[in-house]
Amino acid sequence: MEHKHKLILLATLTPLSLLTIIFLAIFCFRRRKSENDGRDVESKLERKGGDEDLVKFEGGEDLSVVEILEAPGEVIGKSSYGTLYKANLVNLNCVTLLRFLRPTCTLRIEEVMPAIELLGSVRHPNLVPLNAFYAGPRGEKLMVLPFYSGGNLADFIRGKDSNGEVYKWTTICRISIGIARGVHHLHTALNKPIVHGNLKSKNILLGADYHPYVSDFGVRMVLNPATRQKMVEASGFEGYKAPELIKMKDVSEESDVYSLGIIFLELLSGKEAVNESDQDSYLPGAMTSAVLDDRLKDLYHPNILVGLSNDERVVTEDDVLRYFQLAMACCSPTQRLRPNMKQILDKLEEMGK
Repeated sequence: MEHKHKLILLATLTPLSLLTIIFLAIFCFRRRKSENDGRDVESKLERKGGDEDLVKFEGGEDLSVVEILEAPGEVIGKSSYGTLYKANLVNLNCVTLLRFLRPTCTLRIEEVMPAIELLGSVRHPNLVPLNAFYAGPRGEKLMVLPFYSGGNLADFIRGKDSNGEVYKWTTICRISIGIARGVHHLHTALNKPIVHGNLKSKNILLGADYHPYVSDFGVRMVLNPATRQKMVEASGFEGYKAPELIKMKDVSEESDVYSLGIIFLELLSGKEAVNESDQDSYLPGAMTSAVLDDRLKDLYHPNILVGLSNDERVVTEDDVLRYFQLAMACCSPTQRLRPNMKQILDKLEEMGK
């Protein structure tokens, strides 16, 4: 009798046990899925995309999805909205840049594509072109860009250049003119101006003979509003944020001009836009022009005035002063007092003669 009761109890418990096991399995599966979804989405790029998922532009005709997604690479930059990789395309025997944009930071694909088509059409000798764009199955997005061996302007300015080129007046003028030409094209040459919104020395890439290329333009066009605002705040921490952006949320052509002025001051002084640990090694953007005029000699490297064998003319302090005054005009606290890109370019080209 006791044995019979045990059999009945076992028969009663078995379905409950099975249900328990099933519920536990479902719970564990969902928990694991949730944990996986919380990981860095960059590790989850699927390798099954077809070439129909890759939008190609000039310079990207030979690219394929497999070539891009399987390319060995290294991280060379990170931001709140994505990661920049230097990737080796083995079959094509070339190096490229892959800008990964996190799905949570970007707009929906139907909103992104018009901006991508526009950016893919932009071509200028001083702008980094968009060669291709890939949208993955989980919303991940990749911008495929050329790689430039000269690094970025920030590293160049900080003295990682070993032959003194950073102090040559001709080099300073050539880089400044190139950046201005690129930004001028964005502001004036298209049906609707493209505001960069994140101009800084790290976003100026250098090619052969220190030829400058403005990068990251248009990235903000594919980001959601919250991420765009974070980008503006980050530019403030780095010293490139125009004063009016404290109250205004959206960037403008005038705020690009302000950021450009800070880059000019970096080129002239070799100092960082912001360095709170060393009050004498950064550009105090809040100081008035009059105060900075008194400190002019502290704001340019003396080697700039040294005549070098390959310079065609002697550089005077007057030349440096005119460049400095232009940079300060760009950094005017009042938007309407800043020069536009055409005026900036004209003055720079006159200085470079």
